[in-house]
Order: sequence, then structure tokens, then C-alpha cells
Amino acid sequence: MDVTADTQTTITQPEYHPRVEDEALVRGHGRYIADAPLPNQAYAYFVRSPHAFAGIVSVDIAAAASAPGVIAVLTAQDMDGVGNISRHPPLPGRGGAKLFVSHRPALAGDRVMHIGEAVAMVIAETAIAAQDAGELVNVEYEALKPVTDAREALKPGAPQLWPEAPGNLAVDWPGPASDPDANAAEVERIFASAKYVARVYEMNQRLIVASMEPRGATASYDAARDAYTLRTCSQSAGTMRENILGIMNWPKERLRVITEDVGGAFGLKTSAYPEYIALLVAAKKLGRAVHWMSGRSEAFLSDNQARDTYSEVELALDEKGKFLALRIRSVGNMGAYLGAIGANIPTISFTRCLPGMYDIKPIDISVKCVYTNTLPTAPYRGAGRPESSYALERVVDEAARVTGVDPIKLRRRNLIKKSAMPYHTAVGTTIDSGDFAPMLDKALELADYANFKRRRRQAQKRGKHRGLGICCMLEHSGGSPVESAMLDFPGDGTLQFRLNVQNTGQGHATVFSRLIAAQLGIPPEKIPHRHGDSSNELPGYASVGSRSAMTVSHSVVKAIEQMLAKARPITAGMLEAAEADIAYQNGQFEVVGTDRRVSLFDVASHAAALKKRGEIAEDLDTKAVTETPQTFPNGVHIAEVEIDPATGGMAVIGYAAVDDCGRPLDPMIVEGQLHGGIASGLGQALMESAVYDADSGQLVTGSFMDYAMPRADDMPPLRDAMHNVPATTNPLGIKGVGEAGTTAAIAAVMNAVADAIPKCAGVHLDMPASAPRLWAACRRAQA
Repeated sequence: MDVTADTQTTITQPEYHPRVEDEALVRGHGRYIADAPLPNQAYAYFVRSPHAFAGIVSVDIAAAASAPGVIAVLTAQDMDGVGNISRHPPLPGRGGAKLFVSHRPALAGDRVMHIGEAVAMVIAETAIAAQDAGELVNVEYEALKPVTDAREALKPGAPQLWPEAPGNLAVDWPGPASDPDANAAEVERIFASAKYVARVYEMNQRLIVASMEPRGATASYDAARDAYTLRTCSQSAGTMRENILGIMNWPKERLRVITEDVGGAFGLKTSAYPEYIALLVAAKKLGRAVHWMSGRSEAFLSDNQARDTYSEVELALDEKGKFLALRIRSVGNMGAYLGAIGANIPTISFTRCLPGMYDIKPIDISVKCVYTNTLPTAPYRGAGRPESSYALERVVDEAARVTGVDPIKLRRRNLIKKSAMPYHTAVGTTIDSGDFAPMLDKALELADYANFKRRRRQAQKRGKHRGLGICCMLEHSGGSPVESAMLDFPGDGTLQFRLNVQNTGQGHATVFSRLIAAQLGIPPEKIPHRHGDSSNELPGYASVGSRSAMTVSHSVVKAIEQMLAKARPITAGMLEAAEADIAYQNGQFEVVGTDRRVSLFDVASHAAALKKRGEIAEDLDTKAVTETPQTFPNGVHIAEVEIDPATGGMAVIGYAAVDDCGRPLDPMIVEGQLHGGIASGLGQALMESAVYDADSGQLVTGSFMDYAMPRADDMPPLRDAMHNVPATTNPLGIKGVGEAGTTAAIAAVMNAVADAIPKCAGVHLDMPASAPRLWAACRRAQA
């Protein structure tokens, strides 16, 4: 669908207004996983492996089974009918090879593949009794040598995790070119004749998501209907149900998934985990509801993790600094099992961000996805986009050093011009809209770039190093195009809207009720929001990938159009007028040129009565399903840092950001999403890093004592602005925004670090830019 700006629907809303969700949440009236116990529910505790890689010799459950309050102890032998929990779309490999999807069990049987893998489940009358009995489960292991680094896992002689994946290679992805070999040869030809070649080798370290509310679920079974209910934290109850149905090979009638409030998700809670499947099996075996709530320490050992990619990036330039070609070779750490779309993150999601804001036609990229004895990597805020932006922006800064051209002038020289839109990329995407040069100018103004050299001199007088880093970011949003919305009239003077995507903090009830109110001219208070129930039968995907606003709004607009179209002939009958003479505005249908009118709600009630009598086939309840092409949010972010060479201590002194999210549905929520995304990016750049011991495979950073998270005083003053160019791929011109801040922040901060430390001593620093690393780099500069 290609909707031009001239035909886009207008959004008329006040600039700022309070979110309708917040009062209940701040008063403690939310309903999270632990807030809705079922009558007579039992409690589960999972016995987890202390080894990263080991054979299971035996599991002795006798002592645990006879412990006080214990109802049952289940092991792998009890997981009847459970399929592979790793479910992944096909991904073609080099030479026609296919992605190997390892089998992930609900409970480990023959061997364990990562630290914390569940081996047994103890079910008791209380959570404490289950945990106490879990200590009595005696598992005998035969420890094996693990491998945790993806590059090490590829080397000859490395421990082999899966016989079906020789060399631990899940897939060698050759990139999106139709003929990868010919494409690689052409790019090599360009590099061989280029005046300049810039090279960087960079690591995107592994991250732990650490959402406010850990994962949890309550499973129950109805023997009369042979059907299950799973109440769990998810990013779409419908998506979670579809995932579990595939694992269990059930028809949809056998499972209902319910999600209420969710305390943060960021991709972590998209798909099914082993615990959810084990709970469903247990609920049927016991004939009781079974509840499990992860503890924080348990989450460190059982939640999907993120990032963990290594990239070698090369950029060819001519004598004037024109970008000629880009080449990237990456290695992605999948963990022991494939997480939800895990292999798509360092491959497809990474590549779709290229060539960023820059006019680079020839691109050669290939990625090796590798199994290791670590937790699976899966979507987390950005999911390939921050990694891509970081790789590109670090090599552009390196190109500025190689050519001697100012980094800002070099970027400006290579920006895609507005007149080139829509821009067809070398990776098969089409950037539909954008206006990059003015964004760069506006960001430089916000950052007070004109006076930066003066601030740097002042810092030098105080013995500090000051640097400025820039990131020209372009990402993609809306990777799964199908989404739906339902409008229905319950007969109480309200218009309900139902969604498949789950609100996990984005403000869906606020945003979409006000959108519908603006479209229909009725008060938003009359438009309650319903979601989190797979029985709504709404097709679509989860609230991930910055897709919800653009895809849901498209479906909402279509549903309104269809609903009003159904209402007109009914209204014409009610008002005894020709259908062509019926007009709608501000909640009323009227006969044009007269004072005869009837409200939308009265028409809905009349339509419901007609349908009940069999006089019409449909009332005004309307479901719309749409397909929305991807959009390309973009922005220019500039970070300014100051480093104390004596201690390695660093502060982000200032941060300026100019972003394009298309047409914002709610400016306040857009601003909040950007600030939250920037905080996530700063966390990765400055302090966050999940570290595994190379010899034992133990998670070294297994608690907040060792895994640092950003706090309020780590946040710099933020100066932000919008330069929005409406998308042409959906009716409201919306682009995503939830991941933009994260995608831009890490490169902006790390480029600022490289700029700050003299003599290029900070150019090749890996994240996080911790005090010891910065101190060592400053020492190298002094030497």
C-alpha cells in the first residue's frame, strides 16, 4: 500500500495529556502475574543445572517427592507430547544449506546445554515447600567442557554442541544478494581500487534484559473440555498461544492465553519458554492450577539474553570521501538453543538497517550464527538495529580519521538526498521517506556544536578529556506486517476496541482510544480498551519491533471505515432517507441539509436488534485485518562526554537528539519512548555486560551486584526535537519510535569516547566503556 501524504488521515489531538493507564498503576492497583491466584493452586519450583554443559547420569527424586507439602516431582520422562520449544522461521544458508534448529526440551533429559537449564519441577502446596524440596532432588552429572564465545566455538577442536551443526555453525548466512558470490566479487573489486579503506573490529556485548517484573505463569486444565488456560506475562496473548500450539501440536480450541498487566517486556516476553510448557503438562497431570513466579536470581539464569555479536566492518571511499562500498563479516552467538527469531536478529534485522542514512549502493554482508553453552539470545530493544547502527557509525568515524575529513562533513557529503526518496537499497529494502540533512543541522544546533572546541579547551585546563560523538541512525520498524483491531458495541453506550498486541508500558489504552475518538468525534472516555486474551481471535503479532503504532492504527482506521460503511444503509432506513444523503460527523449520522440525525450508538443498538431478528447479516461490530509495509525511523544523536584520565571516570555531559517518527500519535509518549530508549543505549555503552567464565561456563554477572544498570544520575541532560516526515506506507504516516533511542545512543557515546581520548587511544575500545578500560586507554595516550 502506497498512501501519499496528500491522502493521509489527519490526526487532531492536544499536544500533551495524561495517560489513562497510570493512575491504577501508581496506586498499586495493577494485576500482574502474582496478583491473581486461582483457588487451590499449587506452586512450582524448577531444579536447574549448575553446569553449562554436562550429561545427565541420573535424577533421584525420591527424597523430594516425600518432603512435606510436595504434590509431585516431574522430570523429562513426564513431559508427554511436548515438541521442540525452539521454533524458528527458515533462514537459507550458503550453498543451499538450511538453518539447523536444535531441539529444546521443557525439562532436560539426557544432557544440559547451559547454566540454569531446568532439569526437574517440584510442585507443592506452597512456594516455600516446593523450593525446600527442590534442594532434595539429587542429579548426577557428567561434566563436559563448555564453550561460551562464538568465535572460539568456530575454531577446530572446540567442544561440539550438536552433531547436526558441525563446527557449532547453525547457519552461514550469505546475505540478501540473489547471487552472493558475484556480489562479493564486485565489492572486492571496488575495495581493491578504492583510494581509502576504513576498517573496524567491534563487539556488541551480551546483555541481560532485567525487566521490572520477572517472568511467571499460572496454568490450569479443564478436563470436561480437554482444554488449557495459561495466564502469563506476554507481548501478545494471541502470539503466545500460536507459539505454544505449534510446540504441542494442539488445535486452537485447546488453549486460551490471558495476559493482564506486564511489568516491562522489551522483547523478552514474546515467545514461550520451557517453564510454560512444563506448567501446562503439570496442570493436566495434577488436575490443579499450577503457578510459577521467577525470582530475580532465577531470571538471570533462565531468561533469554541479547546482542552478543562480533563484526568486522570495512568501508571503501574515493579520493573525495565518497562512500563506494560496504563490507561486513559478523558472528552471532545464538546460545545453546535458538531463541525466538534468534538467528534473524544478526542477519535480516541487522541488514535491513543498511546503508543507514548514507548513499552506499554495493553492500556485501555475511553472518555466521553459532551455538554456544550460554542462554539463548533473542529479541531485546532494537534486536539487530543497535548492532547495525553501531557497526556503521563506528566505521564512518574511522573513515573520517583515515581520510582526514571532518566527521560531520564526511557524513553530510554522503547523506541520501530527500529528492532520492523512495530510495532503493542494495539489501532489497525501499526507504520510503526521510529528510536527513536538516536533521543533522538541527542536532548540531541543539548540541551547541559551534562552541564545542571552547568547552574542550576548558576541560583540558581542568585536566579532563572531552569528546563529541555523532550517530546518524536509520532503522526499520514493523517487521511483521499483519495486524488487526476489533471495534464492538456492548450495548452500554460505549465502543470497545480490542487489540492483539499487548500493552507493556506503551500506553495503548491512551493512544488508540484517543485516535478512535478523534476519528469518530466521540469522547475517549466512551472507548474502553480490551486486550490480553487469545479468545479475541485477532490475527497479528506481538508488540515488538516498534510495530504497534503503525500496524494497529492502520487496522483501526480501516475498521472505522468499514463500520461506518455498514452503518449508512441502516441509518438511511432509520431516518427514511437515501443512503447517498447520509453524512457522519461528531458521533452523529444526519440527513444532509436537515436537522434529522441519530447517534452512532443508537444506530449500533438498532443494528444489533436487526441482526438478532435475522434481518441483516452483520451488526456494527467490526474486525479489520491489515498488512502494513515497513517504515524507516531515523534520527541524528550527538553525545558529549568528559573523562578523568586519573581515574577513568566518565560522565555524559550532554545529549542532543533529533528524530523522525513520522506523524506522532501522542507527542508525550513519543518523548518518553525516546528517553527510555536512550537510557537503554547508555546502559549498554557505559556499564552493562553479561560475562560467562570461559572455562566453566558459569555466569559471572549473575546478580545486580555484578551486572550494572543505569540509574537516574547516569542520565545526561537531554535536548531533543522532532523532524518528522510522514511515512507513505500507512494511512496516518506513522513510523516506529520505541527502539530509536537505543539504536542511536551506543554509537553516539562510543564515538564521543573515541574523540575524547587523545592520540586515537580510545578508538578501538569495546563496550562497555568502564572506568578500568577508559583509564587504561588514557594511560596509553600518555605513553
